[in-house]
Amino acid sequence: MASISTLFTKTPNPSPSLCLPRTSKSHFTPAFRLPIPLHSKKRTHQKLRVSSALIEPDGGKLVELFVEESLRDVKKREALRMPRIKLSRIDLEWVHVLSEGWASPLRGFMRESEFLQTLHFNSLRLDDGSFVNMSVPIVLAIDDADKHQIGDSTKVALVDSKDNTIAILSSIEIYKHHKEERIARTWGTTAPGLPYVDQAIAKSGNWLIGGDLEVVEPVKYNDGLDRFRLSPAELREEFTRRNADAVFAFQLRNPVHNGHALLMTDTRRRLLEMGYKNPVLLLHPLGGYTKADDVPLSWRMKQHEKVLEDGVLDPETTVVSIFPSPMHYAGPTEVQWHAKARINAGANFYIVGRDPAGMGHPVEKRDLYDADHGKKVAAYDQTQNKMAFFDPSRAQDFLFISGTKMRTLAKNRENPPDGFMCPGGWQVLVEYYDSLVPSNNGKVPETVPA
Repeated sequence: MASISTLFTKTPNPSPSLCLPRTSKSHFTPAFRLPIPLHSKKRTHQKLRVSSALIEPDGGKLVELFVEESLRDVKKREALRMPRIKLSRIDLEWVHVLSEGWASPLRGFMRESEFLQTLHFNSLRLDDGSFVNMSVPIVLAIDDADKHQIGDSTKVALVDSKDNTIAILSSIEIYKHHKEERIARTWGTTAPGLPYVDQAIAKSGNWLIGGDLEVVEPVKYNDGLDRFRLSPAELREEFTRRNADAVFAFQLRNPVHNGHALLMTDTRRRLLEMGYKNPVLLLHPLGGYTKADDVPLSWRMKQHEKVLEDGVLDPETTVVSIFPSPMHYAGPTEVQWHAKARINAGANFYIVGRDPAGMGHPVEKRDLYDADHGKKVAAYDQTQNKMAFFDPSRAQDFLFISGTKMRTLAKNRENPPDGFMCPGGWQVLVEYYDSLVPSNNGKVPETVPA
C-alpha cells in the first residue's frame, strides 16, 4: 500500500466472486491486550443474521493437489521416464499456491481457455455453468528447447533447481505465450520496468504449458518460517478450533504500523456490532516474490512479532500466517486474486487498502494506479499524534505516510511521528536497514527478494 486507507468489503451470502476483508492468524504468544486508545466516528449497523460456519471455498470445494503419501515414491519413479521442466523460484511458488488449494477450483497450471478467460473476463466458467473469480493468470512458461524435448508426451515432470522431482503435469496442452497481451491485460500498461514482468515474463519462454498438477513433494523453504505457512485447510481447522463465526483478512507486504492496526481493530468492532460473536483476524503477509526494495519476509515476520508483543494486536483473536503467492503489483486486478485466495482459507471479509497492490509508475513520477481506488480512511492525525480515521472537514490536520516514506525514514534512522508505529516494531525496521552494509561504491546492495 502506498499509504493506509481502506474499504470495508463484505460478502453477505458469500459469493466466491466478491472481495473479502483481509484476515490473519497469529502463532505468536503470549497474549497481550491493546494498550492504545483507538477512536473512530460512531457508525450504526443493521443487525444481520450470522452463521458460525466458515464461508465455502470458491467453487464449493477446496481442491488440494497432493499425491497420497503412499503413492509418492511410485510417482517419482514414473517421473524419471518423463520429459523434465525446470522450475524457477517463482514457478515453485505457484506450484505451492496450486497444491494447497489457494486457487481452487483450479487443478493445475492454466490451459489456453482458462488463460484467456482470466485475461479477458477475470473469471473462469465451471463445468456446471457457474463462474468463479480469477483475475491473475497462473501459468508455466517453457522455451523452444523444452517444447521440442516434450514432443508428443502427454506428461512432464516438474523439477526444482537441484533436479528434485516436485510434481507431474499431465494431460498437457502447449500454446503460444502472448506476452504483450498478458502484460497489457494484467497491468493495464506495457511500460518497461514492471518488477514481476522483468523477473518472470520478459525473459521467459515463448510457450505456455498447462495441465493437471500432481504434487509429489510438498514445497518447503527451510528458512525457519515454514511453520507459519499454513494451508487453507490448516487455517480453516484453526478458525474452527477458535470458534470463529467470521474471519477478516488483512494482507500486507510492509511492516505493520498503527494505521494498519486501526483498520484491523475497527473492523473487528464493526463485525461485533453487526452481530458476530467471535470474529478472528487473519494477518496474512505475502511470502512469495517481492521487488528488491521491499522489506524481506524474515524481517517483516520479526516486526509482526513485536507488534503482537507490544499489544497493538491481540494474539487471542489474531492468526498470523504466510501467504505463499508471488506479488504482481498489478493494483485492483491483483486485489481480486488476493481476496479470492482468502475465501479458500475461510475468510469472508477483506480489508482493502489505499493503492492496493500498487506501486509507483516505473517510468513516470506518479502512482501506477489511482491510489484512491482504495478509499481514504486512515491517516496520521497531527492534532492527536496517532493514526485515526480521515476527516475531510479538517484535511490539513492529516498526514498520509506512504510505504516509501516509511522505508526512507527507517533507512535514515529517523523516527516517525509519535503514534505511527509501536517502538519495538520500528526498531526491527531500523535494524533491518542497518544490516544492509554499504558496498565499496557507497551504495546499499539490493535486498534478496522474499
